[in-house]
Amino acid sequence: MEDWFSDIEFETQGLTRRALKAVLINPVANYMPAGMMKALLRFGKSELAACNWKDPGGWRSMVISYDGQPRQIADKLLVGGGTMSMALRNRKRLGSRILSRLIDASSQKPVHVLCLGAGPGQIIIDAMSQANGDAFATLVDISSEAFEFGRQLAAKHGLSDKVRFVQSDVRDIREFLDHPPEVVKMLGICEYLDDSQIVSVAGAAAEVMPEGAAVVFNSISKSHGNDRFFRRVFGLHMIHRSPQQLQELMARAGFGGFVSVREPLGVYHVIVGRRMSGKTAL
Repeated sequence: MEDWFSDIEFETQGLTRRALKAVLINPVANYMPAGMMKALLRFGKSELAACNWKDPGGWRSMVISYDGQPRQIADKLLVGGGTMSMALRNRKRLGSRILSRLIDASSQKPVHVLCLGAGPGQIIIDAMSQANGDAFATLVDISSEAFEFGRQLAAKHGLSDKVRFVQSDVRDIREFLDHPPEVVKMLGICEYLDDSQIVSVAGAAAEVMPEGAAVVFNSISKSHGNDRFFRRVFGLHMIHRSPQQLQELMARAGFGGFVSVREPLGVYHVIVGRRMSGKTAL
């Protein structure tokens, strides 16, 4: 699998920059009074902060981080040089490439990709654009707010007829699927779910997947260095788990054969698992 992404240009940080963040920038961000930090972000007209205050970790803040070219000075610091935003972009590149290669490697054509907690679907749309093989995607989210942005993005890439948006609880996927998925994408949701919710969501996916189908998800570590800042200032409460901890939860839902890939900043591991033998799919 390593050769799947050997040509990707990931974002990295040099030793001097990492040291400066560890001894100065991160402590200031983490321990400056939250009210003062919020006031500075309001003064700097931070779009990233405003989006997180409205919807912590929501799709709009993700779009800003993925784009990587904000207009405001405050966001240039947070998005352009922030470890978390850089790691998010690395995860997007890594996840898109892995999904595209899974599409190409599948013997089933066209490949059905089911995306849970999908938002506007930037990662899967990127993946489908990269893939040589034919694919279609069902994107599921509890909120439909991001769907119009996603439809515009799909149209821009010529994929309007390949992408279907469904507003639903992801655990109810059996009710609206006509075809079993060969690939299930769960990137960006496990860090917002407790253990029982992960097992429940993954179990619902496993019930509609054929044996051997792939699931793609990610772990997150505290190596971004700003967990206290995100909780106090952005209201962003993420659950940090190691790849091993997350794999154990996914195994309880019927998955195994895991392969874990670390993005260069060490914040995220993107993990691929396979549906093991068990319950019958659609």
